[in-house]
Amino acid sequence: MAFPPGFIDELTARNPIEDVVGEYVRLKRSGSNLFGLCPFHGEKTASFSVSPEKGIYYCFGCHKGGSVINFQMEIEGMSYPDAVRALAKRAGMKVPEDEQYQSRYRQQERLWALHKEAARFFYDQLYAPAGKDALNYALGRGMTKGTLIRFGIGYAPDSWSDLTDTLRRKGYSDQELRDSGLVTVSRKNGNLLDRFRDRLMFPIIDVRGNVIGFGGRIMRDGDKSGAKYLNSPETLIFNKRKNLFALNLAKKSKLGYLILVEGYMDAIALHQYGFDCAVASLGTALTEDGAALLAKYTDQVVLIYDGDTAGQNATQRAIPILERAGLQVKVLQMRDAKDPDEFLKKFGADRFKLLLEESSNRVEYQLNAIARKYSLKDDDQKVKFLQESAELVSTLSSAVQREVYSGRVAEAAGISGEAMRMEVDRARKRRLAREKKQQEKIDLAPARALQPKSRSIRYDNLKSAMAEEQVLGQVLKEPALLDQIPQLQPEMFSSELLGKVFRQLSQRHRQGFEVSLGGLEDLTPEEMSHIAGIAQRQTGPVNENALRDCAETICQEHISAVAKSEDDLMAVRESLQKRKGYRQ
Repeated sequence: MAFPPGFIDELTARNPIEDVVGEYVRLKRSGSNLFGLCPFHGEKTASFSVSPEKGIYYCFGCHKGGSVINFQMEIEGMSYPDAVRALAKRAGMKVPEDEQYQSRYRQQERLWALHKEAARFFYDQLYAPAGKDALNYALGRGMTKGTLIRFGIGYAPDSWSDLTDTLRRKGYSDQELRDSGLVTVSRKNGNLLDRFRDRLMFPIIDVRGNVIGFGGRIMRDGDKSGAKYLNSPETLIFNKRKNLFALNLAKKSKLGYLILVEGYMDAIALHQYGFDCAVASLGTALTEDGAALLAKYTDQVVLIYDGDTAGQNATQRAIPILERAGLQVKVLQMRDAKDPDEFLKKFGADRFKLLLEESSNRVEYQLNAIARKYSLKDDDQKVKFLQESAELVSTLSSAVQREVYSGRVAEAAGISGEAMRMEVDRARKRRLAREKKQQEKIDLAPARALQPKSRSIRYDNLKSAMAEEQVLGQVLKEPALLDQIPQLQPEMFSSELLGKVFRQLSQRHRQGFEVSLGGLEDLTPEEMSHIAGIAQRQTGPVNENALRDCAETICQEHISAVAKSEDDLMAVRESLQKRKGYRQ
């Protein structure tokens, strides 16, 4: 929908972009801008910038950018209207009524409230007569009553529709129940049935404190009637890739790091024993989104996955994902227990703390994993061990690290340190040569480099498009410059996107509203990111002569594009000459 321009201007003014972004990203000032690790892709070096002066954000790594509204859309997965509503709520502003009253955001609010009621229902059932066995099971697993309360653990009764009936009485419609994922539909008669039955229930709570889903565990491990764990399906408010169990609690930890484990029970046990920094992935392998979420709250992660083959493979996959998010990674390998829950019950918190202090960094862990693959008593396997280890060590950016780990590998294999250093140097040179070759391919295609980063946006006339970018960049910095180029019209732009943006900016200028990215509408996230990049690159002072030259280039390229004959050419030029400011 189209919100009143004046309302949008006030909304952006009352939601300073540095404050909104700062709720999700740790920012540090550098000159007039602020920088931090991008929340939209994994990185080690901060390339995400926020310009309070321009009211925009832009990442030089993944090239996402836009206004404060676009940031809200991207970070929360909202539509434009819902992002506006969320920012209005944040600023205590009343949103003008519109036809989209039942918007996505209002649906989200209903689903959050519905899940909160469901969590209350499950919690109450744990202490009802029907939940006696479940409570005994939870206590038998070592969970204290304090832990049960802290995590809101409950019980889904062994019935077909107790939850469904309760939520209906609370005023929730059948459609809302279906949207919640807490019910299934009977194939036989179409009736709504409870998804979770006879399971210990773990509420999944996001970092803002909203219940967004549930995990349910069977209480008899030999039970073949269903999966050991059953999680809520993807819904409007629940995306398992973008959330982590117990992060709502762990984000408050003062320990200075986060522990990442595989399951609910491990995370809960760690919290109960004093390690309140534990989180767990939600029934799936760690994702880029999950790593980016962790990076918002810590610089260091300790990985503690199960010691079986599946757990070790998951560890190997998780390490590069976490490092790409800019996190320092350590790995703890369980001893004398299959997981943290079992270890803590056997040996207690003090022994676990010692184990934690002995956790290896990711290089040591990966070198040990390589060593386990080969027998160093066999010469052929020893060579393979050394070559694979050299490839790993060669990826380290620090010469000191390469020296230290080269020496360790050499000692383990019984060869000289010099021979190992030579092998690492060769591996490093091969890798750098590959990277240089790839960069040369990019450098040898300057026209391709000038094209927008998003493949959905393409320039057919690079000469005109570069001039169009310059015009937009200068106008966004100094809107009054629009008065200097009255001859320039949106239809003259070779890029449909740039012409569309120019039209909106010109219209806002004529109407006396703020000329900024915050006022742009009907742009896709990719289009807005591209425009934000144009604005971000405008760092120098405005130049009226350069602006007029760019406008003239656009006009001339437009003439050449539309003129089919000499008569057409003359007609277009005569039309343009009538517009004030046009020069031959």
